[in-house]
Amino acid sequence: MAAAGAVAGGLSDEELGVIREAVSAGRKPKVMFTESAGQIAGQVGQVVDLGDPAVSDEWVVVRFGRDELPFSPGDLVVAPRGAAGRRAESKPEPEPVEPVVEPEFKLGEPPVVPVVRREDTEGSTVDSGTEKPVRRAAKAAKPKPPAGLTVTLAYTDGEWTVAATQGAKALAKPYVVRPAEALKMVALVDVPGVHEAVEQILAAERAEAQRQAEKLRAELAEVEARLAELPEVG
Repeated sequence: MAAAGAVAGGLSDEELGVIREAVSAGRKPKVMFTESAGQIAGQVGQVVDLGDPAVSDEWVVVRFGRDELPFSPGDLVVAPRGAAGRRAESKPEPEPVEPVVEPEFKLGEPPVVPVVRREDTEGSTVDSGTEKPVRRAAKAAKPKPPAGLTVTLAYTDGEWTVAATQGAKALAKPYVVRPAEALKMVALVDVPGVHEAVEQILAAERAEAQRQAEKLRAELAEVEARLAELPEVG
């Protein structure tokens, strides 16, 4: 069933010619929407432009309220005299009900300045105010480096020992190494003072070993002499 006030028909070629001349002269002839226009049937708009019918079936541009929309000639008829254009009725929107928000306590949060949007004379939107500051990403925690490794070569009471620790953990308890092995380890350390100290220790050990060897030879010679003095029995 057609809505109340709806009209039927469409613009004829002759009427379209008259409308085209009026638009070319700078006028905006009034037209009324027919049943095929839908819910706005029976309301009045103004023709502001005529397009190319070969491009689209909807080539009659009509201003209705604040909108300029294309329609086909079948959606329109010439408005009767005295007909006033009506804007599309809009239902009043209910006033928004602001929810009751409990006060929120935050420490260290910067205040948020609301962004106010306004339209300038050319219809573009301009934002004023400042936006909520962006939090910087927390720095990634650096991985904990492994504990330091310590290898110790020591000389105590005539013995060379090597020990190894990592942090507070003992990896190798002190164990005895030969002087030749100790000398090889020290050779890896390019410090003249260390080399001299090791050479002095080795020289002292060599001298002490030679003294003990000579003492043992003398004792051995004395024992052999006594053995030679004893006659053989049998």
